[in-house]
Amino acid sequence: MPFRLQQFLSRFRRDRRGNVAIIFTIAAIPLVSAIGSAVDYSLATRMKAKLQTAADSASIAALSQKSPGFLAASVMSGNGSVAAGITDANNVFDANMNGITGYQNLVRTSTVTKTGIKLAASVTFTADVPVTFLKVIGFQKLTVTGVSSSAATLPPYLDFYLTLDVSGSMGLPSTGAEQTRLSQVNPDNYRQYPTGCTFACHFTPKNSACTDTGTQAYPTNGACLGYAISRVSQTGYKGLLSNTTVNSTYPAGKKLPDTMVPGLPDSLYAALTPVSSCDTDGTNACIQLRADAVGYAVNELFKTANASAKVANQFRIGLYPFIRYLYAYFPLTSSINGSPTNSSTINYAAANLATLLDTNMNANLGSGGTHIDTALNSVNNLISGGSGLVGDGSTPTTPQPYVFLVTDGAQDNQVKGVPNGSWSGSNHATVLSDPVNSYPNACKTLKDRNIIVSVLYIPYEPISPVNTTFAGNEDTYANNNIPKIAPSLQACASPGFFYTANTPTDITAALNAMFNHALQTAHITQ
Repeated sequence: MPFRLQQFLSRFRRDRRGNVAIIFTIAAIPLVSAIGSAVDYSLATRMKAKLQTAADSASIAALSQKSPGFLAASVMSGNGSVAAGITDANNVFDANMNGITGYQNLVRTSTVTKTGIKLAASVTFTADVPVTFLKVIGFQKLTVTGVSSSAATLPPYLDFYLTLDVSGSMGLPSTGAEQTRLSQVNPDNYRQYPTGCTFACHFTPKNSACTDTGTQAYPTNGACLGYAISRVSQTGYKGLLSNTTVNSTYPAGKKLPDTMVPGLPDSLYAALTPVSSCDTDGTNACIQLRADAVGYAVNELFKTANASAKVANQFRIGLYPFIRYLYAYFPLTSSINGSPTNSSTINYAAANLATLLDTNMNANLGSGGTHIDTALNSVNNLISGGSGLVGDGSTPTTPQPYVFLVTDGAQDNQVKGVPNGSWSGSNHATVLSDPVNSYPNACKTLKDRNIIVSVLYIPYEPISPVNTTFAGNEDTYANNNIPKIAPSLQACASPGFFYTANTPTDITAALNAMFNHALQTAHITQ
């Protein structure tokens, strides 16, 4: 019996068939738990992805252009929380989660904050996802959390003070071909310039700059006709001329009707309806002058500004022409999308810029020279009272100012009384970098206040032929001054803000580039 019991026990020990079930049962507990945990974690992961998508959509939407938060922040007078943006972010989050189940105890928090022209949004969330299999090991839920952050740059508010040279040299025709057209028909100052005066000879008062005997190519009763001719039909003007005998007093061999001479230049306008602006070169209707080309380019600048604006009243532009004085021709305005044919708009004012050329009649501008330093000092006084640092562009009440100086760069201190007064002051051309007269201060004062000075140099044309007997050899001084102009204006400009253009097309492109550069710089520096 003991032997048989021993055999039975020995067989039991050797028999492994029952162990499989026992081992499986023991192993099944962690295996099922692992599979169940994977299912629960997968559900939680998918739920977190849905919540994260909702948060991402909310933070981005809160900063999108034209969103309530973006528009509200753009007109805030200072920094801080943007309530409209927070509400918008919450609404977008809730809309994305609408109809989605499988979570509990959701908490979402949105913040939208403005700092300068920087806008930041953050959306955080936490939620519980119920579990099934993990309950076996004591878990009742899985908590998921997440955050989404977005940033945007608000549109900077910029003021542009267009400081525009309308002195005599800006009355030159805009291209070489236009200069040829004027020189071939202009009777002014023929004895000084027998190849033809292209200086537009614009002074209006009789005997102010042109006199019949000794200067004109044919009788004009002391009237300068260059500017007047540039405003009328060229075929019509040539049709008025008739042949006459060439003589030592009037060597052109042409003349206007005798009945017209006493009333010049008004009688010319009575015969031929003048234009007040000339928006293109080569047209029969007029001869385009440099001031015309600048005015046309300014109107194109308005179009660029309107297309670039992200919020209402983002840009203000004013026109400030100068000769002896700076003239607030059309002060700062955000209404820059008017018609150039409506006389109440800045667009019309720009198109008709050439009407402000030095005619020796406008006391607001003065006459006779080109006083760039005075213009810059005057525009400085217009900006925040002329002292202190300026705004950073982060709010409508703290705009960043830009001064756009458009000039041929020849500083000329001479003065002519208005109207038809005497000449005074030196007519020897100089430049803004002339240390004797401390001209560099005019630019430095602006830049020291964080005002950006952007300069468009329209190259000064050499005078040819030079008349050494005219006005104390003024021509030679002007020509010798030309190489100094570009370096002087470049030193005046803020770093990187110096441009050069000559043709109408180039002037338009340069002004647009100056505007885009200003907008880009404002975004980078804020």
